Amino acid sequence: MRRVRALLLATALVATACSSGGLFQRYEYEEEIYLSLDGSATVYVNSSIAALNALRGTSFDPRPTTPTDRAKVRDFYTTPVTRVVATTTSRRSGRRFVHVRLDAADVRRLGEAAPFSWSTYTFAHDGDLYVFRQTIGAAAARTDGDNPAAHGAQIGWTGTELVAFRLHLPSEIVDHNAGPGNPKRGNILVWEQPLADRLHGAPLVAGPDPALDAKMKSQSILYRTLWLFGGTVAAVAVIFAVLIWWILRRGTATGATR
Repeated sequence: MRRVRALLLATALVATACSSGGLFQRYEYEEEIYLSLDGSATVYVNSSIAALNALRGTSFDPRPTTPTDRAKVRDFYTTPVTRVVATTTSRRSGRRFVHVRLDAADVRRLGEAAPFSWSTYTFAHDGDLYVFRQTIGAAAARTDGDNPAAHGAQIGWTGTELVAFRLHLPSEIVDHNAGPGNPKRGNILVWEQPLADRLHGAPLVAGPDPALDAKMKSQSILYRTLWLFGGTVAAVAVIFAVLIWWILRRGTATGATR
């Protein structure tokens, strides 16, 4: 019985931590880029419909009682430089959310797509390093009567909502300006900002250069991991061969002494 109570208590504590952002941060709008060294990228966008309307100028119905039109969302994210892989929806805090996964053959052209046109992207060699930079401009700042920014309380916004830009890099990070606590889990950079600041176009990075900046080595982690794995396998094979040779030699020597 005590074990059951302890398990229930632990579950409750984990649920509380998760709901309060202690373990898993929840964002009202999030762009997440998985970058490859050849410049291609997989991009995820997770956003409430209200935030998407306010930040990117869309006009999707934000009412929680209205199902999200995933076909229209797919059409919005389908462009000459992006290919939508999947779209899903969810609900949280009385608001509808959309989740989009798409592929971009060249991350440097991502800003040509309307959903990402508030940003410019560069990805290039700098000596022995690769440098990724993303400069994010102002939000769409809709001024029509349906502008969610004008009546956030009606949507359910409390002023604590966050926006995030997350970057997964393919090689060892040498330098970045994502701030304290980064990189996360070794190779992930996260820039966070209150939704209210993003709605007003405030930069995510303080200082004269507001671009999100990351420098990385030119050899991918996967490549180095495969080499390490191959070297380990080769070393084990050599040790195994030496061990067999020693056993056979010892057996031969023992037979000779008899």
